[in-house]
Amino acid sequence: MDVLLARDPRVEDVMNGIQALSRLPRRAYRDMRRTVALARRFVDEAVRPVYNEIDLAGFRDPDYIPENFIREAGRRGIFSRWIPKMFGGGGMDFISLYPFLEEIAATCTGLANVIGVHYLGVGTLCASWNIPVINRVLRESCRGDRMGTPCLISLAITEPEAGTDVEEPILLARARIGTTATRADGGYILNGRKVFISNGHVSTWHMVIAYADRKHPADTTVMAAVKTGTSGFSFGRKEKKMGQKACVASELVFEDCFVPDALICSAPEQHRKSGKPQGVIAQYLIDFVVSSSRAGVGAFAAGAARGAYETALAHCRRTRIGGELLINRQWAQVTLAEMYRNVNTARALYLESALANAMKGMYKLMYNRFIFTLLALLPRWYFTAFVAPFLNMRAATRLFRNIYFEKYTAEEAQVTSGWASLSKFACSDIAVQTASMAVDLMGADGTRHDTGAEKFYRDAKLLQIYEGTNQLNRLNLFKNLVARDIPEAELFKREGA
Repeated sequence: MDVLLARDPRVEDVMNGIQALSRLPRRAYRDMRRTVALARRFVDEAVRPVYNEIDLAGFRDPDYIPENFIREAGRRGIFSRWIPKMFGGGGMDFISLYPFLEEIAATCTGLANVIGVHYLGVGTLCASWNIPVINRVLRESCRGDRMGTPCLISLAITEPEAGTDVEEPILLARARIGTTATRADGGYILNGRKVFISNGHVSTWHMVIAYADRKHPADTTVMAAVKTGTSGFSFGRKEKKMGQKACVASELVFEDCFVPDALICSAPEQHRKSGKPQGVIAQYLIDFVVSSSRAGVGAFAAGAARGAYETALAHCRRTRIGGELLINRQWAQVTLAEMYRNVNTARALYLESALANAMKGMYKLMYNRFIFTLLALLPRWYFTAFVAPFLNMRAATRLFRNIYFEKYTAEEAQVTSGWASLSKFACSDIAVQTASMAVDLMGADGTRHDTGAEKFYRDAKLLQIYEGTNQLNRLNLFKNLVARDIPEAELFKREGA
């Protein structure tokens, strides 16, 4: 039987949802239901009343930032709810964040991104498994929610001449790297610029990816936690965008910015005793991040597709043509059925990717049934009193890095990374298609700002670009789930080479 099951498609590759039925705790489903209810209340009270005006404000003033929304989300604990209790957070089941983001994106993808990008920063920090730094930054973020001064975290990886290629280690060697990390006494000195950094201007902490040697970037990757206000760090321009105007995209500038060792999340010297090369560690770190974030883009996309579908459905229910409701025309019914199919296809894809992460990716330890139950039942004060002291010890970092770097397998990485790319490019393509169908179905009404359809189309287009372009994600899927058993396949080959 093992020989038969080794053939493609392998059960463990394509049936993550079925595996989850037997492996994930029962509480995970209850958590997801509670989260969806929480999200719908948040949308009714804090998103729907303001999202249209926020979008218009972005047109009037490209530098506009929705500070009131960010404060309201912080007041409700949104930016700390999915941070583990051991770091002072609410300890919500992390997989439940994905349907939460879908619910927000079904009204406004830009506001969903404000929340989702913060957790991208959280995930990037956690992917370093440098527990003292994680403990310090996440506890400050949680205090921000409680004090009414949201403390957001961003990821700074994209550069003026290096975008998609810095998310794929094979391409990283060819990238035109600009941001460097030079070793100095007691830390590193950063120089360079980062661009298109979502939430940059509104974040307190920034997870900055830099390189000690631009000729060998994969082997010299450095991740630094840089706080707003640090000497040598400043903000540049805010990017002008057509879509997702609620979420600012920033330029970050580093000019001889010194970051002490205590805030260096990952660097080559930290992994010298590892049994794996630094390049492999860098690959795992990036894979942990994008496997999580690309599923998040899938959730944004499912939400955008759903919002476009619901907008078109409402239009058909109130619009008459020749005295007959549009909802009763068969061509409209067929179009709506296809849109409904798209929404549910996108949801199935991002949940499949999320479940792969729960079982084989950076969340797998949390979804051990015993650990999951323990984390759910023990109060936050218990972790603060009895676990927090251990988190500042080097042994904590060694323990987690042993689990996630030393014992992480190529097969686990292939499944989580491959499904994340599939979720990202398929869902975002679906979102653009569905939003376009909504505009077409609604005719002239679809182009009006107050109806919402054109906004979903503008917002959806950006989903095809960030977190790796859809072209790169197609190649990454091929690399991980198709080419692994095809030795003659050449990956990321330059045309004509």
